[in-house]
Amino acid sequence: MKRRKFIKDASFLLGGLSISSFSSPFFSSCSNQQSFKISLAEWSLHRELFSKKIDHLDFISLAKTEFGIDAVEYVNSFFFEKAEDRDYLNRMKKRANDNGVKSLLIMCDNEGNLGDPNNSKRIQAVENHYKWAEAAKFLGCHSIRVNARSDNNLPYEEQLKLAADGLSMLVNFCDNINLNAIVENHGGLSSNGDWLSNLMKTVDHPRVGTLPDFGNFMIGPDEWYDRYKGVGELMPYAKAVSAKSHEFDLDGNEVRTDYYRMMNIVLNHGYAGYVGIEYEGNNHSEYDGIHLTSKLLRKIQEQNS
Repeated sequence: MKRRKFIKDASFLLGGLSISSFSSPFFSSCSNQQSFKISLAEWSLHRELFSKKIDHLDFISLAKTEFGIDAVEYVNSFFFEKAEDRDYLNRMKKRANDNGVKSLLIMCDNEGNLGDPNNSKRIQAVENHYKWAEAAKFLGCHSIRVNARSDNNLPYEEQLKLAADGLSMLVNFCDNINLNAIVENHGGLSSNGDWLSNLMKTVDHPRVGTLPDFGNFMIGPDEWYDRYKGVGELMPYAKAVSAKSHEFDLDGNEVRTDYYRMMNIVLNHGYAGYVGIEYEGNNHSEYDGIHLTSKLLRKIQEQNS
């Protein structure tokens, strides 16, 4: 999930051809792979939620009634004070059960940096996530999504060491309740696919994994890590996938990411889990953006069946 403005990445354009002109060859190699499933990330409706047009419980219902999606990914920002409110969590669980919706994970933000160079702050950040892990377990989720931030002024290896320390502590807690802790490429060095894949190797625990996001590869001012390379590096550890979308052309293709090429990478790693829609654009309404992303993913599903 990304919380900053993105610039267009036109690296997938070739000789003036549109995505649809060359998408099939990319995708044909995974035609015999098991298909994926589609979920909805709550951030896709962040403007509706922040403006109070809908509330957090509405999101669960809308996933099914408006978009025909039966699995959701929560964002802790929209029920930040409710992590330990068992009555509220029961309402969430009932709303999901009543609508036939599966709760997959909670995306956790604003709880401190797991790679903080200050030891006490790093430990506090780890402990701040415990309540979200327990809430996720209660809701039936398989994971919490966390951030592996450190101090960007520190060297690559030092940030890796610090993030591995904090993430290892958190993963050990999650392991005790049979829950995963998964890291998204979400700013700083975590948006560097090489660094984040090395973090996975360093922690080396079956309960740790990645949540590759198609778009979150900004590693500095006007500096981008190649998104296709990055997703390829993160997929061996993926326990969820985020289909970031911003804008669509008249043919229904996402203009920043070649979804056919990207899903080819995802599926060629043997992934058959949920791919979460995360619309973050401004040129379409949030509802339209979700529908457009869903339509494109379902088209890919059909071609893969």
